[in-house]
Amino acid sequence: MGLPAALVVGSGPNGLAAAIVLAQNGFAVEVHEKAAVAGGAMRSGELTLPGFTHDLGSAVHPLGAASPFFTTLPLAEHGLRWIWPPAALAHPFDDGTAVTLERDVSATAEQCGVDASAYRKLFAPLTKDWALLVPELLRPLRWPEHPFLMARFGAFAVPSCTFLSRALFSGERARAFFAGICAHSTLKLEAPLSSGFGLILGAAGHAAGWPIPEGGSQRIAEALVGVLQGLGGSVVTGSRVASVQETSGANLTLCDVTPQQFLRLAEGRLPGGYRSSLQRYRYGPAVFKVDWALREPIPWKAKDCLRAATVHLGGSLEEMAASERAAWDGQNCERPFVILAQPSLFDRTRAPAGLHTAWAYCHVPFGSKVSMLSRLEAQIERFAPGFRECVLARSAQGPAEMQAWNENLVGGGINGGAATLRQFVLRPTWRRYGTPLRGVYLCSSSTPPGGGVHGMCGYWAAQRALQA
Repeated sequence: MGLPAALVVGSGPNGLAAAIVLAQNGFAVEVHEKAAVAGGAMRSGELTLPGFTHDLGSAVHPLGAASPFFTTLPLAEHGLRWIWPPAALAHPFDDGTAVTLERDVSATAEQCGVDASAYRKLFAPLTKDWALLVPELLRPLRWPEHPFLMARFGAFAVPSCTFLSRALFSGERARAFFAGICAHSTLKLEAPLSSGFGLILGAAGHAAGWPIPEGGSQRIAEALVGVLQGLGGSVVTGSRVASVQETSGANLTLCDVTPQQFLRLAEGRLPGGYRSSLQRYRYGPAVFKVDWALREPIPWKAKDCLRAATVHLGGSLEEMAASERAAWDGQNCERPFVILAQPSLFDRTRAPAGLHTAWAYCHVPFGSKVSMLSRLEAQIERFAPGFRECVLARSAQGPAEMQAWNENLVGGGINGGAATLRQFVLRPTWRRYGTPLRGVYLCSSSTPPGGGVHGMCGYWAAQRALQA
């Protein structure tokens, strides 16, 4: 009698994590991936010129290196090497200065001037308890193992970024620095839970850093595939699964897809109530992304920006709040908040000798067809005059182009769906990973704990499937 069989649809971080868990538990696992290479949104390629390696999707991975599941795997044995820049993040201002996210909380706090003490009081406890906190945060909602720790975190995480920033900080530097981290949520900064993203990513920066993978994000996928193959599993690329009926021979089927794709996979087989719940699922704003091949490093006015792989370009709290609000209101902001990565400063495998790469995006309305290229580059020029003169080639992708190379980037969104309060509790429905179809589960970033390259959605979905 052979091993029980499991089929995973999609080879993003969550699909591969789910496949590894199932293989560890004695299943014969096969992952099917539509694209020619595995990885989902953690892929790399030559988007501009030969010899320049760009990340198609994710680029910097604060939760990848800190993932409670990934850290148990021998990823280094399969070629994954993390690189930690001297500073996790830089946030420049118009006066030519910047606040940098240092591993030391006090070193960061001192850059916030009058708010140094408030910054320390906010982040020092989270950083101290990070090893206990991160497993609690990267799991489905349930009674916590450390209730007092989580209660303290929740008291600061549930309010909006704008409320918490103004309540805790009196100076513009700390408010803006914190808001830039919160804006990774893709929520309005006036929305509940937006502070939570800033707390998690900020604490991750202090406790574990914001690393990049040597050679590009594709290396994470390759390492995960290597672990899976070592357990006897396999990945079949160039293989599109059009219907769950094609997976009927498997004991378990886990789908690393969003609700929109699952509705197509299970067409005609879902009860009306569950189908309606998936149809109501919200995806939120999208991204407009640009990659550059550069003749030299970006000429930042604030030289501390050269110490970080990630740079936030948005000026003040009010300016960033307006940018994020516009994307939700169906508008394209004239001065968008920009998240930029410059990996070649720390990873010389990314570009030919003496040359560099950069990657950036801003949030735009769902499915927007407006090019943000000139506005996005203007924001970089604002903090790095002469940037455009450094550009050898560029590749711009709006929401349609993003979804074209990865169907999970629905409408150009990158978090598997909006992290609204309702979808924080019901993601994507009250069933979470389970579906009405026997042996079929969802394991994408549309399930708890949500977006990010950490694999925990896949890990918990596989655990749920094993317990059924």
